[in-house]
Amino acid sequence: MEHTSDRFLDILREKGVAISRKYSLPRGIIFLLDLVVVFLAFLAAGALRFNFDLEEIRIAEYTNQAFLSVAVYALFMIVFKSYRDLIRHTTLNDITNILKANTFAFVVLLLISGLGRSSGWRPALIIPYSILIIHYVLATVVHAVERIMVKLTFEYVNAPRDDKKNVLIFGAGILGAAVKRIIESDHFSVYRIAGYIDDDRKLRGKTISHHPIWSFGVLDKRFVKDEKISTIILAVNKFPQERKAMVIRKALSLDLEVLEVPSADSWLQGKFSMNQLHRVRPEDLLGRPPIQMNTERIFQGLIGKTILVTGAAGSIGSELVRQILRFGTVRLILVDQAETPLFFLGAELKKNPAGTFFKTLIADITNGELMERIFVTWRPDIVFHAAAYKHVPMMEENPHEALRVNCGGTKVVADLAGRYGVEKFIMISIDKAVNPTNVMGASKRLCELYVQTLCKNRQCTTSFVTTRFGNVLGSNGSVIPIFRKQIENGGPVTITHRDIKRYFMTIPEACQLVLEAAFMGNGGEIFVFDMGSLVSIYDLAEQMIKLSGLIPGKDIKIEITGLRPGEKLYEELLTDNEKTSETYHSKIMIAHNGHKIPSDLGDQINELLAGLYSKSNEEIVARLQELLPEYRQEPQV
Repeated sequence: MEHTSDRFLDILREKGVAISRKYSLPRGIIFLLDLVVVFLAFLAAGALRFNFDLEEIRIAEYTNQAFLSVAVYALFMIVFKSYRDLIRHTTLNDITNILKANTFAFVVLLLISGLGRSSGWRPALIIPYSILIIHYVLATVVHAVERIMVKLTFEYVNAPRDDKKNVLIFGAGILGAAVKRIIESDHFSVYRIAGYIDDDRKLRGKTISHHPIWSFGVLDKRFVKDEKISTIILAVNKFPQERKAMVIRKALSLDLEVLEVPSADSWLQGKFSMNQLHRVRPEDLLGRPPIQMNTERIFQGLIGKTILVTGAAGSIGSELVRQILRFGTVRLILVDQAETPLFFLGAELKKNPAGTFFKTLIADITNGELMERIFVTWRPDIVFHAAAYKHVPMMEENPHEALRVNCGGTKVVADLAGRYGVEKFIMISIDKAVNPTNVMGASKRLCELYVQTLCKNRQCTTSFVTTRFGNVLGSNGSVIPIFRKQIENGGPVTITHRDIKRYFMTIPEACQLVLEAAFMGNGGEIFVFDMGSLVSIYDLAEQMIKLSGLIPGKDIKIEITGLRPGEKLYEELLTDNEKTSETYHSKIMIAHNGHKIPSDLGDQINELLAGLYSKSNEEIVARLQELLPEYRQEPQV
């Protein structure tokens, strides 16, 4: 019998959902139904007034009084529009409108009856006060109750019983209250609030609308199991990055879905809605505090200058451009050979305030004649050299292009910077240049060494600086967008080795440090950035799968494909012969070269580039190893 009743309720709910979503009563019908309630309430009031003794009621006279009441109530329903709101979404404001309409109607009928008595009007216009009071109470209560009942029925029919997710809200402040309000008012929300977690000790043990506030320390496997928690929503304004990363990692270790409330300034029209909840980003797992920049030093170094950026349309180049624009009025010369991304960067910059001058130039940095024309025309004061080929496997297969662009292009731009009196030349290098095991890394190491030799030319006034850092999260072709695409496609997520590890930094972090380092020192330095700890790529893959609300190994498989040619298990930031010294910035160190750089390195690079395409891949690698004794090809695992 119990099973049959449950099945009946399920069918009712299924049909109710379909009907309630497809149909809603027209306002005219609601208006008529409200008038029917007024009429029936008047009849009931008379019956109660005369103790159900119908012989005492004058039917014709009483019917006229009923229609008078209906007419007056109808007038004020129209005035206050009490019938226009969707009944299934009734709120306190709707009940208030009903109360206003009925109260005004009641007062007007009282006045009519009072005037009728004093003026000797027809009995049809003189309604006993007792009936008016009973009628007012009955009509108002029935109007309110019918709406509340429809609302509750609609919510019952539409609210899923068993598939709601118990959710913890991290943060019992303003954002947490906003999340609670939205979840409880959204009839189709899949979430049910289990409680709050907050770091404020004063709030622990208290409740918000009967929902308990716990400390972060209670969050363990037993707690999650007992409370049936499936999701945690981060609702903290200005969440410290280290703390945020700790909370995310803890939640992921407990297989919880992690969502985040956007900052209040990004709410649509100043209001928060459920569809604005978003999954946290993989970048949030790094948990590094914001970088403190010497903005005054950078401002003084950039203001009013003409700045040339090579590789301007790339991940690092474009972010450098955005950050440079934050420091005031400059002239930007943006060079790249990638037509489409350079076009879109230009379109983005056109939205900047008036006074920002920029020029987008399609150019190959290895074309010395074209690059010299750019230097002669625009006379840059500062050059940020970000153009390079960076994909290790592709450069292993195309070593000629790696050397032509990375070494040849850098030599062209750096030589022109010195020849035309550029104040600062900042080259972007990479950790793969340290003890290189691949052609790409070896080509960047040659660039580092060559740029250092230029500072020894006493006739050159240019300050040459190199910045070296590891992988940047979210750059084109980096591991995170690749993993994200693989997860979207249903897997598998592929990594080359179970134990492979990398340094990571966000693109904005890297560019902030590049700008900071640009105005340090006197030239010839290699500035190495503090990249934090090595990150396991396997762990990162697992965390990204979990951040997508999926289970590693079950929903998405992780596949080991084997190390690619030239790929290391671990990256390094310093060569075996390098030592470091501190700078005034805790995130930036100076790497000191431990061996002598050949004075004729430029000639040796020219020799390597001459007849480049007549050489085999093996010959190129052999020559690179002669120039760079630390270059050793990594055996495949």
